[in-house]
Amino acid sequence: MTPLARALVSLFDRRKQGAGMAEISTRRRIWGWFWFDWASQPYHTLLLTFIFGPFFAAVATEFFMGQGLAEQAADARAQSIWSWGLAAAGLIVGFGAPVMGALADTAGRVRPWVAVFSLLYVIGAGSLWWTQPDGSNLWTMMLMFAIGFIGAEFALVFTNSQLPSLADQDQVGEISGSGFAFGYIGGLVALAIMLTLFVEQPSGKTLIGLDPGLGLLDAEAREGTRIVGPFVAIWFVVFMIPYALWVKDVPRPNAKHSLSGAFAILGRTIRGLKNKKSLAAYLGSSMFYRDALNGLYGFGGVYASLVLNWPIVLIGVFGIISGLAAAAFSWMGGRVDSKRGPKPVIIGSILILMSVCFLIVNMTRESLLGIALPEGSNIPDIIFFGCGMLIGGMGGTLQSASRSMMVRHTDPEAPTESFGLYGLSGRATAFMAPALIAWFTTMTGSARLGVSPLIGLFALGLLLLIWVKPEGER
Repeated sequence: MTPLARALVSLFDRRKQGAGMAEISTRRRIWGWFWFDWASQPYHTLLLTFIFGPFFAAVATEFFMGQGLAEQAADARAQSIWSWGLAAAGLIVGFGAPVMGALADTAGRVRPWVAVFSLLYVIGAGSLWWTQPDGSNLWTMMLMFAIGFIGAEFALVFTNSQLPSLADQDQVGEISGSGFAFGYIGGLVALAIMLTLFVEQPSGKTLIGLDPGLGLLDAEAREGTRIVGPFVAIWFVVFMIPYALWVKDVPRPNAKHSLSGAFAILGRTIRGLKNKKSLAAYLGSSMFYRDALNGLYGFGGVYASLVLNWPIVLIGVFGIISGLAAAAFSWMGGRVDSKRGPKPVIIGSILILMSVCFLIVNMTRESLLGIALPEGSNIPDIIFFGCGMLIGGMGGTLQSASRSMMVRHTDPEAPTESFGLYGLSGRATAFMAPALIAWFTTMTGSARLGVSPLIGLFALGLLLLIWVKPEGER
């Protein structure tokens, strides 16, 4: 039995003593909640970061070079399109999440909302099959990606709101960390399947030398890569079944959805922030550092494609290493969270990620931190693999600890609305990191230097943590 499995069994055994039905129900509810992470993680792993994102960037670059742009200018234009698309999707999620969370809280029901946004997830992901390798429908595919991304993010807001009901506060950190670890393992399995059976290398074969889709897909038309959209959609539908079966709502008696009631709850909560300095500081802090983290996730694979000229398969291998680190560090971070609380985990993760950003910005194929490298050196590749491990590991740990910290600031009478505000803090300025990257990329004409604003966003988040109480509001 793996350390993660032993930890999960130990965790569940502590939840209830005895062998009654209550213990089985608690275990299944937590496992059902874990399975949402497993089902949804491939949208971020395969589509946002390691397969579709780099594929989209490469197609866009070829398209703009075909229109007469030089390679560096084409890279910058491709990154700008990706940036503005993510920025627009982030705005919708950021301002919609608190209202919808409050609306769900008026009736105490989460599952119908998860179902609606899961449908958007599946439609958006599945539509990416029609991405044309010649770049003729770039904006249409960016729109479909955004629709799926919005569905994934909204569904996450609602499932996160169920975390406080799964366990006592002192166990939430471990559950959150284990959930993220389990989800990253799911993303790794999905990524490994794509690389070995579907995604074509320049030779036309997959990573293990097979024809894409066992010969059913056309390598020249990039069907092995384009199938990632339908694959992610089917993966989500199949592995959401445990969540649908085991994680049930407990509706409030005689309560109905009320838009006016939702705005009343939301208004009361926002006005109350002036009396909850720790919560206000935490929402502000997480707004900046989670925006920076999402920027790293959204541009890690794109950076590898545009700056280091990695093929999709190598980026996928990079993703597997990153995902393994994310699973391991998320689990370990959850253990540290349970013993020392989430705040030290958040601070340490931010400091490491800032260092990674600084290194990435100051590295090219020809130099590292201003020091010239031998021609053809593979040092940038090795360093970026190490950076990928830290981005995945510290990113997973940061998200897990952030979710745990929010539980310490959550109103038990309105958990969904509270996590809606958490979603707002993570997405209200979700346009900011992509917009800053797009602006810096356009201004400097460099996809590499375009990532530099992330350092400032992490620093602002770190500064605001000074006013966050380790145990939250009481």
